[in-house]
Amino acid sequence: MLAIDGPSGAGKSTLAARVVAGLRARGRRTELVSTDAFATWDDPVAWWPRLADGVLRPLADGRPGAYRQMDWTTGVPRPGELVRVAVPDVLVLEGVSSGRASARPLLSHLCWVQGGSAAGRLARTVARDGEAARNELGRWQRFERGWFAVDGTPGAAGTRLS
Repeated sequence: MLAIDGPSGAGKSTLAARVVAGLRARGRRTELVSTDAFATWDDPVAWWPRLADGVLRPLADGRPGAYRQMDWTTGVPRPGELVRVAVPDVLVLEGVSSGRASARPLLSHLCWVQGGSAAGRLARTVARDGEAARNELGRWQRFERGWFAVDGTPGAAGTRLS
C-alpha cells in the first residue's frame, strides 16, 4: 500500500493518478482510494474507521472492500454511491491523512507532497472548488497544519516532494 499525503491543493490527486496509470500500464492490478471520498468540512479525519473496516481490513484478508463515497451534489455531504474495491496488487491511498500514524504499519511507502506555499495551495484549491469555498478551504488549511504537526506525517515520509 502506497499513501500519498500532504496538504490540500498540493497535487496529491494528480500524482496518484499518474502513479496508478503507470502501474496499470505495467500490468499491476492497482486500486485508488481517495480520502476525499470520506472527509467532510466538519469531519476532516475522524471517518477513518469507515475506511479501515470497509477497505483496509478486507483487503488485508484477501477479500474485496467497499465504502460509501460522500455525495456533495446537494451542497450538504451525505453518504452516497457504494464503491467496490477489488483486491489489488497495489493499493494507492491518496489524500489528507492517508499517511496517518495509525496507517503507517500497513504502508509499503509514504510519499509526502508539499505543493509549495500555503497561499499558492489555497489559490489552487479555490480555482478548483470555486470562490464560494474559500472560507471553508482556509479553515481546512488551518486544521491540516495542526493535524500534520501532531501526526508527524511529513517527517515519516520515505519520499518528500516540494
